[in-house]
Amino acid sequence: MQLNITDTAGSASGKTVELSDDSFAVEFKESLVHQVVNAYLAGGRAGTSSQKTRSEVRGGGRKPWRQKGTGRARAGTIRSPIWRGGGRAFASSTRDYSQKVNKKMYRGAMRSIISELIRQERLVVVSELELAEPKTKLLLAQLKVLDLSNVFIVTDVLTENLALAARNLHEVDVCSSASIDPVSLVKYEKVLVTVAGMKLLEERLG
Repeated sequence: MQLNITDTAGSASGKTVELSDDSFAVEFKESLVHQVVNAYLAGGRAGTSSQKTRSEVRGGGRKPWRQKGTGRARAGTIRSPIWRGGGRAFASSTRDYSQKVNKKMYRGAMRSIISELIRQERLVVVSELELAEPKTKLLLAQLKVLDLSNVFIVTDVLTENLALAARNLHEVDVCSSASIDPVSLVKYEKVLVTVAGMKLLEERLG
């Protein structure tokens, strides 16, 4: 397949980039994409929440008063869940939320997402994207020319100038082809990719 390369002036440059149909012209597999996106989000959960049960809190080793004859309700420990300072009845514990996703499934989902972006005309290819200085206004000027606002930028190598220029823009994110993830691809309205970055993606997903 061939994709048109958009000029940095915002118009079609007349040039195209040749890409593999096996990587970027596959059908959209919704169930696979859903599973991989969920697995990626689950892997980012800390799972560090921890509370103590009645057996873990300190104290309560002795029965506070005798069973009968006091007029009070019977109690076996001062660390019961209904007592102040007692253990938690259904305590949360540390856990691992990560889900198993093999490489074949992950690559298949990435190919499916990018192919669907191309079909929906949400993927924009440019020859290169370079900034002379790490200034946000320079990046905004280029994005304005390309008529892009909510965009995920993918390059072959993430330069310091580009990273610094984009870090204050909440609707813009930048990433290298080696660090791309499925959530960022589906999160933004448009995806801006350089030709070199597209070639690296083709090698990675091929």
